[in-house]
Amino acid sequence: MGKTYQIAVIPGDGTGPEVVDEGRKALKAAAAKFDFKLELTDFDYGGERYLRTGEILPDNAADELRRFDAIYLGAIGHPGVKPGILEKGILLRLRFELDQYINLRPVRLYPGVETPLKGKGPEHIDYAVVRENSGGIYTGTGGISMKGTPHEVAVQSMVYNRFQVERCLRYAFDYTRKFGKKARGKGDTNTLALVGKTNVLTFVFDLWERAFHEIGERDYPDVKREYYHVDATCMYMVKSPEWFDVLVTSNMFGDIITDLGAETQGGMGIAAGGNINPEGVSMFEPIGGSAPKYTGKNIINPLAAICSGAMMLETLGEIDAARAIEEAVKDVTANKIKSLAAGKMGFSTSEVGDMVAERV
Repeated sequence: MGKTYQIAVIPGDGTGPEVVDEGRKALKAAAAKFDFKLELTDFDYGGERYLRTGEILPDNAADELRRFDAIYLGAIGHPGVKPGILEKGILLRLRFELDQYINLRPVRLYPGVETPLKGKGPEHIDYAVVRENSGGIYTGTGGISMKGTPHEVAVQSMVYNRFQVERCLRYAFDYTRKFGKKARGKGDTNTLALVGKTNVLTFVFDLWERAFHEIGERDYPDVKREYYHVDATCMYMVKSPEWFDVLVTSNMFGDIITDLGAETQGGMGIAAGGNINPEGVSMFEPIGGSAPKYTGKNIINPLAAICSGAMMLETLGEIDAARAIEEAVKDVTANKIKSLAAGKMGFSTSEVGDMVAERV
């Protein structure tokens, strides 16, 4: 038996536990096939715990989770809890306390999945976005003065330091070298493109652009470098997504373009993401949310959760196992399910999970 990985599982709210259960099936099948072991430990963080105890997260939650190799998350969001309480108290708190400074979002259209982009297929939509996850305008300085008066002033600043920028760029260069199109046998070059707004945000993106070229020229001469304005990027994502390989960008821009990318790959039902600390504990999750209206009906699409499990294995270094899960998902989307929409797949949640696990 190969290596044993300790995985913290947070099934969470709504349909989160259902999709996580299907993800476990695929993960266990991959572990058995590729000779490693997963020890899964569940944590009840989420809305039910909060309503029962009044506690969002225990004070030692981050320390407890640091003992694990990775975190596998279902969904956070409960209809009985005011929006923002759980999201900030669990997701954002863990991202910051565990210093998960990278958000990684693959944008891949799988066979059989519909895209709103006319004339585009899986060969055109196949790239990844590396988003800086701990700085920028979301976490910068700001405040409100004279609130409620005609002279009210609101300020929120985009703040980055060289350390934050450089560690994000280095991760992006490393990822491109390892998983870019050339590395995957799908192109002639591995290309990393910086997405910014150098013509308007002249201070922040001067820092990003200088660091991007300095690091690339000195340490990653084998990776081709490009630059795109963020507004042009949005247009290219719709018109010519085949131009992209790996994109790297700031927190806010990354938040916006990854949701656009998810829609082009078929919607939130297939989009997976990772909040990554390359030197610590990373957390992987489906992007679609808890979908509470479908809870317990066994009709929710589990593929995004299954894909996030594959991302987890890839990040842990079990690349062949991750690819096996991804290929199994492709087979199911191409040949089995009718739609990604809840209740319209032609199969139940558990049946889809079984099919993926069998194909692994």
